[in-house]
Amino acid sequence: MTTIPVTKISSSECSRPVPVIAMGTATESSIAGIEVVKPSILIEAVKLGYRHFDTAAIYQTEKPVGEAVAEALRLGLIKSRSEVFITTKLWCNSADRHLVLPALKQSLKNLGLEYVDLYLIHWPFKANQEKSELPIPNECIAAIDIKAVWEGMEECQNLGLTKSIGVSNFSAKRIEQILSFAKIPPAVNQVEMNPLWQQKKLNRFCKENGIVVTAYSPLGATGNNAWGHNRVMECDILQGIAESKGKTVAQISLRWLYEQGVIIAVKSFNTERMKQNLDIFDWSLTEEELNKIDQIPQRRHLYLFGFINTEHNDLLAEIDAELG
Repeated sequence: MTTIPVTKISSSECSRPVPVIAMGTATESSIAGIEVVKPSILIEAVKLGYRHFDTAAIYQTEKPVGEAVAEALRLGLIKSRSEVFITTKLWCNSADRHLVLPALKQSLKNLGLEYVDLYLIHWPFKANQEKSELPIPNECIAAIDIKAVWEGMEECQNLGLTKSIGVSNFSAKRIEQILSFAKIPPAVNQVEMNPLWQQKKLNRFCKENGIVVTAYSPLGATGNNAWGHNRVMECDILQGIAESKGKTVAQISLRWLYEQGVIIAVKSFNTERMKQNLDIFDWSLTEEELNKIDQIPQRRHLYLFGFINTEHNDLLAEIDAELG
């Protein structure tokens, strides 16, 4: 079993350790309501050493994550709830002051847990719909009252229902806005990041403000037709480095991210690849290899929230431009 290194994030308990690799659970099928992420898969992850699980209300995977935690406790794979780190997220249709706390309570009910370790605002906009429906109709998309919503997030932490709070898909400009009034600053900003979209400026900004970046789509979310691409796995530079080191392209990408000081949310339900994705800690990239990766042309994958076309929505076009 691999022991995954930890980093520290701010929390209600000063600073808390968080494993630097999280098991991602977002799939097209689960979002569509088709069960794909089974507790048995997550139990295999626990056996391999995974202790951080990344879910969200919109993924519809909170229930299997919670069931896996309960089963891991029953089997003695972990001794207490505190040995696992659970991240979940506030979906856009609950991005109103009075809906934040009820949304987290529903997530906790789905998970079967008394608290989560990290609660994130999923996107910097709100959706005026009762049910989480994708794609979000254009007329339902509205600006978020971030000050009011952040007060709701702070309430969740103050009540002990989450140990830390943060954001996802937020630009430096939008984080600065939160920092101007926050009593509890964001601990984490989860964004797309990989060798083809390196996020150097945003990562530097977050570090300067005590915020840890979590990288999603570290391998380009290959295999997800709605929002993934193969450009990371097919990158000639990464393939060349992988061949010279006897590693996989995925391992090179994940090791590069680890050396940037970020948390990595990576998803695979194949046991062998789950194992390979943890085999990145006892070797390093050379200065020459890092320089080669630095030269990779940068291009964000414009999946646009996976399901939304920003061309006809000024608010989303603005958010997209900030992220790009």
